[in-house]
Amino acid sequence: MSYAIEVENLTVTLNSTVVLDSLSFKLPHPSFLAIMGPNGAGKTTLIRVLLGFLKPVKGKVRVFGIDPVEHPSGVRALAGYLPQKERISFEIPMCVKDVVLMGKLLKKSPPRVPTREDIEAARDALRAVGLEELWNRCFRELSGGQQQRVLLARLLVAEPKIAFLDEPFAGVDVQTQQALTALLHKLVRERKVTIVLVTHDVNPIQEHTDYILLLNRKAIAFGHPTEVITSENLSKMYGAPIKVIQYGQYCYAITGDVHA
Repeated sequence: MSYAIEVENLTVTLNSTVVLDSLSFKLPHPSFLAIMGPNGAGKTTLIRVLLGFLKPVKGKVRVFGIDPVEHPSGVRALAGYLPQKERISFEIPMCVKDVVLMGKLLKKSPPRVPTREDIEAARDALRAVGLEELWNRCFRELSGGQQQRVLLARLLVAEPKIAFLDEPFAGVDVQTQQALTALLHKLVRERKVTIVLVTHDVNPIQEHTDYILLLNRKAIAFGHPTEVITSENLSKMYGAPIKVIQYGQYCYAITGDVHA
């Protein structure tokens, strides 16, 4: 079996605080993984380790067999990353097309001049997220949800082998969230892209995921959604009673005020 990610006994500290503790799991390629856990559980830290931005104090990490600590550029060449808060300067009035084309141009050597194929690929990516008509619009004038979809198009146009998305549905309405989740699912099935998505609420996307990692510094559970989403696992992860109801073949968390 081919693995996109292999994590073995991973331990990470920040400011002398253990944020990931003896974490182990293997993710087959291609597949759709949702990482869920409370604030401070280590979800973003895990992505940063996988991309080579942070070094663990212990353990082994491989992304398509590459050690991101020793060869971060090798991993990043294969990866797309949509962070929680993207830093795009609003002082420079960039058009939507320019933002999307960044996904192609950043992988080129200077001078970074888009080809006709690059422009067509950018249009295709915008079409995939349902925003082709905004091609010439100013990015900073868009709604938060529209900006997030444009940033997803920028990730798609880079044609990554693995894509990391950290809370990508912030500011996105439910209908758009469902459409984008279906698009990510399609990428896994048709383009053989592995998707790693951090979320507080796995309920809306559960039917599209192959694996779920419940994380609170340690791995509370890892496996298929029907195996992982249980009252026992969620209660252990959040430290509070969590009710789970079954609807069809899936189980859904009733979390109240607790983020899930």
